[in-house]
Amino acid sequence: MIIIPGNHRQMLTAESIYLRAQRSGLRIGLGVGKDVEKAMEAKVDAEDRGFSDVLLYNDASMLAEDLLNGKIDAAVRGDIDSNRAMGAVRKAFQVTKVLRAAFMQPREGRLFLLAPVGIDEGWSIAEKVEIARLSARLMRRLDIEPEIGFMSGGRTSDKGRMAEIDRSIEAAEAATEIAISEGIRARDVQVLIENAARDCDVVIAPDGVSGNLIFRTLHFLGGAAALGAPVLNIDKVYIDTSRAKSSYGDSIALACALASIR
Repeated sequence: MIIIPGNHRQMLTAESIYLRAQRSGLRIGLGVGKDVEKAMEAKVDAEDRGFSDVLLYNDASMLAEDLLNGKIDAAVRGDIDSNRAMGAVRKAFQVTKVLRAAFMQPREGRLFLLAPVGIDEGWSIAEKVEIARLSARLMRRLDIEPEIGFMSGGRTSDKGRMAEIDRSIEAAEAATEIAISEGIRARDVQVLIENAARDCDVVIAPDGVSGNLIFRTLHFLGGAAALGAPVLNIDKVYIDTSRAKSSYGDSIALACALASIR
């Protein structure tokens, strides 16, 4: 952890996650689709670095069921098809929708949690607040009392330009107010993602589509590190990943770090 001088806030880093990952006796399930070679490389790397024993799964349902039943300590999606993987999680853990947040670190920037990253997530005020609650719980497990920034489609001064923008601004304002009333450290960051990424530990996009676009822009165009996206609303560690990742090593480390917390 790094202590920021002057305000004594702790900041999560990739290095602190890797340090937490160095635990023995953990079993991590890694999903395998078409790219068996990449999965094997991740398995060897994780085991050589002392993160965990890695078991490979080509069956999305078995991966979710073994996680539910405690046969593995955590799961990483790998390159299994997203719909199959998340469908298996929904069925095994009996949730109607999975809510995810991605650990992102832009170049020259700080590590933060971005949500929602599923296109069907975070569209209502209630779901934004639920994501904030669950994200705060996750960050506290990593010894961070988070500052949460709710984004909208414009600045407050943009009200009146378009009905959809007005609704987005009002939703962020309402979600911020509810979160604060529940004791969560939250702020309305409006459309200013550059400030949110600099100042907040959790950034909540206006909706799942914009969150997914932010993720893809940061990671695939901007070269930001994307460690993985934990499923927030289950009581086990399941890390969603992008099939386009060059390596799953950091996602395995994240899974191991979260699973090692008792």
